[in-house]
Amino acid sequence: MMGKNVGIGLLGLGVVGSAVADSLLNKADKLAEQAGGSLALKKVLVRDANKPRPISVEPKVLTSKASEVLSDPEVNIVIELIGGEHPATEYIEQAITTGKHVVTANKEVMAKHGYELLSLAKEHGINLRYEASVGSGIPLISPFQQDLAANDISAIHAILNGTTNYILTRMAHEGLDFPSALKQAQELGYAEANPANDIEGTDAAYKLAILSSLAFHSRFDPQDIYCEGISRLQTQDFRYAREFGYAIKLLAIAKRAEDSVEMRVHPVFIPQESQLAKVDGVYNAIQVESDLAGKVLFHGEGAGASRAASAILADTLTIARNICRGINSYFEPQLNQKLIIKPMADIKTRYYFRLNVADHPGVLAQISKALGDNSISISSVIQKECDPLAQAAVLVIMTHPAEEKGAQESLKQLGTLTVVNEVSNFIRIEE
Repeated sequence: MMGKNVGIGLLGLGVVGSAVADSLLNKADKLAEQAGGSLALKKVLVRDANKPRPISVEPKVLTSKASEVLSDPEVNIVIELIGGEHPATEYIEQAITTGKHVVTANKEVMAKHGYELLSLAKEHGINLRYEASVGSGIPLISPFQQDLAANDISAIHAILNGTTNYILTRMAHEGLDFPSALKQAQELGYAEANPANDIEGTDAAYKLAILSSLAFHSRFDPQDIYCEGISRLQTQDFRYAREFGYAIKLLAIAKRAEDSVEMRVHPVFIPQESQLAKVDGVYNAIQVESDLAGKVLFHGEGAGASRAASAILADTLTIARNICRGINSYFEPQLNQKLIIKPMADIKTRYYFRLNVADHPGVLAQISKALGDNSISISSVIQKECDPLAQAAVLVIMTHPAEEKGAQESLKQLGTLTVVNEVSNFIRIEE
């Protein structure tokens, strides 16, 4: 068995692709020992075969045509690392239908088309693995598929994006405003030149859809997940959060409730003593609540080429090991639950309001009425900075649990009050 040669086709030689190729080329002996046979890089798809690269790959291995990778009879495993929905989805489909096993790190493809691709893989007796699509090098997909399989999972609370967590950490600990923290993240390579998917929560929503399908055995469209980013957060919010005993994090939340699942991605106040509140920098953390295992926390760096390469190579080794042993084992999607995503208007939580108001008697009475008319009960209210010249003050209000539809209606009404100069921010609280 040690003499068997497993051919690898690589789609994409960017930062992550280069890290994978480097390991395949320079750790060949160790990988062969783990797989029970050698792993040979047969073909690599690139945009420009003549472009200078940080790693040395034989020119004959490089190609600018995907068909040369997907149709190569010596390629047994295709590793897709080009990113984006298209043409990655079509490349994965083609690889499967031509009998090649697939490893991908593509969260968008797996969030939107995972069920169809896994079903297609099963139909063709092919293994499709996607460990690196969520949490980078943190083992998540396999534990959900195997180690937690006997559990009824009730909730997921997760920090799933290293870029936004880095930005929030800098804002919290250094007092940076959002534009400055984002610029710092871009300079360090943590944020893309166009960071929209990260800072608006889209990336985390893709990942939440993937984990939730595994946790709750149902199909979820990431476009149906409520998504709110971090760009509205200001330094004052972090200061007030600390005063009330909270940290601010961008959380991906999924909670099972009978025939529905509450799914949302947005900034939250979470208690400073909670484990997730202590997760800083580019680290990710995923807390899973279940009936048998109880609360389980997965924690690690959620960004970096070597971290992603770790998960990609683990998937590749699993498939290669099966090939060398002459066996086949693939994950069968068991999406036998018909669950719906609970409307955001029906969720119930506590809220933080920060208002700039006129500094004169009777203001709080009008605000309390606007909240009370929508079944919002005030837990505490504090008057902060005052501006005597402008006759204005900052009011920070914390509420008791209430429904989202009432909170949203309150926001509209507060915006119409003449005593309210500005509704400066509104953040949900997750205990």
